Amino acid sequence: MIYAVDLLAPRLFDGARVGRPFGDDFINYWSGAWLAFHGRAAEIYDWNAFHAFETGVAGMPIDFYHYSYPPILLLLTAPLAALPYVPGLFAWLLSGWCAFYAALRAASPAQGLWLALATPAIFVNAVGGQNGTWTAALLGGGLTLLERRPLLAGVLFGCLAYKPHLGLLLPLALAAGGYWRTIAAAAVTVVSLIAASMMLFGIELWADYLANVRVLRALVLEDGTGVWHRMMSVFVAARRIGADVATAYAIQAVAALLAATVVVMLWRRPDCPSAIKCAALALGTCLATPYLQDYDLVIGAFVAVWIYAARGDHPRVALVAAGGVLLLPLFGVSLAVTTGFAVGPLVLMPAFAVVAWQAVRVLAQAAEAVPLREDFRTT
Repeated sequence: MIYAVDLLAPRLFDGARVGRPFGDDFINYWSGAWLAFHGRAAEIYDWNAFHAFETGVAGMPIDFYHYSYPPILLLLTAPLAALPYVPGLFAWLLSGWCAFYAALRAASPAQGLWLALATPAIFVNAVGGQNGTWTAALLGGGLTLLERRPLLAGVLFGCLAYKPHLGLLLPLALAAGGYWRTIAAAAVTVVSLIAASMMLFGIELWADYLANVRVLRALVLEDGTGVWHRMMSVFVAARRIGADVATAYAIQAVAALLAATVVVMLWRRPDCPSAIKCAALALGTCLATPYLQDYDLVIGAFVAVWIYAARGDHPRVALVAAGGVLLLPLFGVSLAVTTGFAVGPLVLMPAFAVVAWQAVRVLAQAAEAVPLREDFRTT
C-alpha cells in the first residue's frame, strides 16, 4: 500500500531521533485522520494495527505511539486526511499558531505578538508536533470572547471537548457566572460532534476509545514511566514523592476541590475583574486535572496577560507569577530530571495564590468604596 507521505519524507526522517518520526506526536493526529476518512477507522484504537500503520508512514521502526483522543478529534482534524504527511505537519503547526495568536491578540492587542512569538511552550509544542496552541486558542479565545460573543465562546468551549480534562472547571465557572447561553452553545456543540462522529464512524469506535482510556490511564498517568518528567500535575508530583495511586488521587481531589471553590467564588462576583476570573479558571484547571503536560501550558501566555492586567500597585509580584508560568515549560523538564520531583505545582500553586490575592485586594477596595459613596449621597 502507498501511504500519503511526501517524497521529501525519507530524507527528513533520516535526520530524526532514533525511534521517533519527524514531527513526533503529530504522526498520531495525521494517522488518525487519514485512517478515519479512508474507511479504516477501526484501526485507530487497535494498538497493533495503529502502530503498524504509523511505522509504514515513518518508513522506519518507531516507538509505540497511540491515539488517546475521543473520536470527535477525527472530525476537527479532518483536513489533515487530504494532505500528505509533511505538508500536513507544517499546516498543523502554522494554523495552530495563527489561531493562538489571533486569540491572544484579542486578549492583549499590545503584548499579543511578542508573547505569541516568545512563549517557551510554543517551541515545546512545535518540537513535539502537539496540540497546545489549539487548546490555548479554544480556551483562551473562548474566555476572551465570553462577554462580547457568548455563543461563539460556547462553540469554542465545545470544541475543547477533545481534551475534556482541560475543561473540568469550565461548567462550574460558567454556571456560577450565569453564562447560560454559553453553556447551551457548548452543550449543543459537544452533542453535535459526538453525534456526527457516531454517524460517520459508528458507535463501536467510542467503545474502543473508552476501553483504551482505562489502559492509558494506568500506563501513562498512574505508572508514568518514561513520561513523568513532562507532567506538571499535582497527581504526578504526589506520586514522585512516594504516594501510592490511591493517595495521589486523594491529594489531587483536594487540590481540585480547593481550586474549584476559589473559581466558583470569584465567578459568582460580578464586581470581580474578568482578568482575575479568567486567570483563576485557567490556573485552577491546571491544578484540578491529574493529566497536564508541558505543552499544555501554552495557555500560560493568556494567564500572564491576565495576571499582569490585574497587577494594581504590585507589578513585581504580577511579573514574578506571570514569568514563572511562562518559563515553567522551558525549565520544568530539566528540573524534574535533575531533582527527581515533578516541579509543576511548585510554580502553578503560587501563581494561583497570587491571583487569589489579587482578587481579595480588588474586592476589598470595592467594598471599602461602597460606604463612602453611600455616605456622600446621604449628605
